[in-house]
Amino acid sequence: MTSIDSTPFGALADGTVIEKWTLTGAGGASVSILTWGATLQSVRVPDRDGRLGEVTLGFADLAGYLDPANPYFGSTVGRYANRIGGGAFTLDGTAFTVTPNEGRNTLHGGVQGFDKRVWSAERVEDGVRMSYSSPDGEEGFPGAVEVAVTFTFSSSGDRDEFRIEYHATTDRPTVVSLTNHAYWNLAGEGSGTINEHLLRIGAAHYTPVDDQLIPTGELAPVAGTPFDFQEFHAIGARLRDDHPQLAAGLGYDHNYVLAGAEAAVVRDPASGRQLLIETTEPGLQFYSGNFLDGKLRGVSGRQYRQGDAFALETQHFPDSPNQPEFPSTVLRPGENYTSVTTHVFSTFA
Repeated sequence: MTSIDSTPFGALADGTVIEKWTLTGAGGASVSILTWGATLQSVRVPDRDGRLGEVTLGFADLAGYLDPANPYFGSTVGRYANRIGGGAFTLDGTAFTVTPNEGRNTLHGGVQGFDKRVWSAERVEDGVRMSYSSPDGEEGFPGAVEVAVTFTFSSSGDRDEFRIEYHATTDRPTVVSLTNHAYWNLAGEGSGTINEHLLRIGAAHYTPVDDQLIPTGELAPVAGTPFDFQEFHAIGARLRDDHPQLAAGLGYDHNYVLAGAEAAVVRDPASGRQLLIETTEPGLQFYSGNFLDGKLRGVSGRQYRQGDAFALETQHFPDSPNQPEFPSTVLRPGENYTSVTTHVFSTFA
């Protein structure tokens, strides 16, 4: 049985109290989620010797999450996860301009995306459901959208399962793509680089990007490139190979075209921890922590430097509103947006 606790995690300038919801499994493993940005603040799971450790990057207090330099640590991002090229798209013949916040492009919903909003929370079986009402025109997106994200956690034997289920409805045609932007280090938060982590991704193709990190529209084969993780490879083994796409993203920052429900498996040889990610989404953004620069300190008090974590964001493809050949992200009145991603933590010898 999962125990569920809610405690204060600080307050905003207007006095709004931010809550921290902690879900703890039978073996002591736990996850914590904040009502600020529906943010995954902590994940503590055992290593091969049964010792619990923090495996996601984050801050010990609310001030860190409010800092403009916070790179979406654990955030629920939306209304549109990843990038929209040129901060604009056309839907049903009408042009919409959305707030640019990465040069001329819109990243993760704009300047005040879902990650910078207060969510309401209610207890559910084995977890917590967080909700947010996004008004028509927020950050330029059409339609009033009702969003709910349900986080559940359970332990069984030698595995711990963390499940995220997304739901959204709209009163006007719009675009929606939601994900969680957790940064992982299975050796332990603040322990150093993830270069020796072994990664397998269930994809034979990826979407190359231009110099603005916007997909070119091509579905390129990974075979014969540093982007081939169809079998386990160390994340850092080919990170500095002479490949134009690695230069474009300063490392891995690319969407993979998933072939099935198993998105990725990651193993850390040092700790024996393994993470399996399964999803209903068509894409997976693999990011190798390229822009961590040592200026931020996390819950351990240690600096976060380049390559100290990786992100595996289950989502629709970047810039889909401008690329009709990609899977559609259009949501219409009467339809339900649903997406489920499961993280299974276990160990190996």
